[in-house]
Amino acid sequence: MTFIDEAKFFVKGGDGGRGCVSFRREKFVPKGGPDGGDGGDGGSVYLEASTRLHSLIDFTYRSHFHARDGGHGQGKKMHGKNGSDLVVPVPRGSTVKDAESGEVLADLLCAGDRFLAAQGGDGGRGNVHYASSQNRAPRQASPGYPGQGRWLAVELKLLADIGLIGLPNAGKSTLLSRLSAAQPKIGDYPFTTLEPQLGALETEEANSIIIADLPGLIEGAHQGVGLGHKFLRHAERTRVLLHLVAGDGGPDETWRRYQTIEEELSRYREGRLSRQRLVAINKADVMSEEERLATEALFAGQGIETLSISALTGQGLDRLRSRLVELLALDDRPDPGHEDDEEPTTN
Repeated sequence: MTFIDEAKFFVKGGDGGRGCVSFRREKFVPKGGPDGGDGGDGGSVYLEASTRLHSLIDFTYRSHFHARDGGHGQGKKMHGKNGSDLVVPVPRGSTVKDAESGEVLADLLCAGDRFLAAQGGDGGRGNVHYASSQNRAPRQASPGYPGQGRWLAVELKLLADIGLIGLPNAGKSTLLSRLSAAQPKIGDYPFTTLEPQLGALETEEANSIIIADLPGLIEGAHQGVGLGHKFLRHAERTRVLLHLVAGDGGPDETWRRYQTIEEELSRYREGRLSRQRLVAINKADVMSEEERLATEALFAGQGIETLSISALTGQGLDRLRSRLVELLALDDRPDPGHEDDEEPTTN
């Protein structure tokens, strides 16, 4: 299924119903007086986080959401029916913004989180409310008020335990296919992964661990170069970043590749993207023993933990799985990435 992580759509609360102008008309009840009922309130539109959705693809087929209008008031002081609310499901991890101003309106992280996207209009008042000692037969009623309408922009930031990062062709898709049952596109050319891919890592020590293979990035990604923010946005809400670096170019080239990614992460959102990291040196099967030891020593000299693996042959993957479980056990945040976001408001 195609993965869509951005959507723009219009929401409109229901309009309130009209108040009624009516007079009591019954036999033997002369001058019965006004009895026009009020109009019903319009329904509201809510966005609600759901575990059933993992993409915003539904919004490519529907871009307008309108709650029910309120019913009109009737005689005998009968109140119009209130319009029913409309609940629009969105994936967990959705950030809701005003499409025009860009203001962050809500951050829906947990299943059941709900945001009032468009308030329904109030119903009008019937003529019974306008009766007075000077005006005993008012022929006046108020119309219903229109519901709120606005365009919203929603961005999906994946909620995953492990974010798999690295330069294009580092071997991320191959590693995901070895750690889980996912079958991402694998090819010997850059940017084979154009959208995040998810997989579940099953271990004896823990329950299913969600891994997100995030699109590769290049130098300048924090400024939007290449896949830019489409990659970095999803890295915000992972609990652990697994940095995969191809080690087939020798120690110095491997270090340069590592620094390229880390530089982009440090510049993104003024360096607020801080996560536990584990560096995996991939393609150990084509590295000589001397190259492997020299590369590990280079990273160790900088105080960086590394594991040498081969996503292609499976070398070192058991040790990698165990280490990932250990790192996740050290992270006790219930909502990964929430502290990196601007303060949202929810209704």
